Amino acid sequence: MKQYGYIRVSTKEQNEDRQLEALKPYHIPASNIFMDKQSGKDFERPAYQKMIRKLKKGD
Repeated sequence: MKQYGYIRVSTKEQNEDRQLEALKPYHIPASNIFMDKQSGKDFERPAYQKMIRKLKKGD
């Protein structure tokens, strides 16, 4: 089972550091953390879609 993390902020001016800090206790490899700086109005976000494609049963 692999672990993944997803971070999203609405604008490029917002800072994702707080969300990255919240993921640290889970020891998720940086290569498995996906981040979008885009509105949350829908799921058509590049990093989110990339993460979904990587998921396997049990992840």
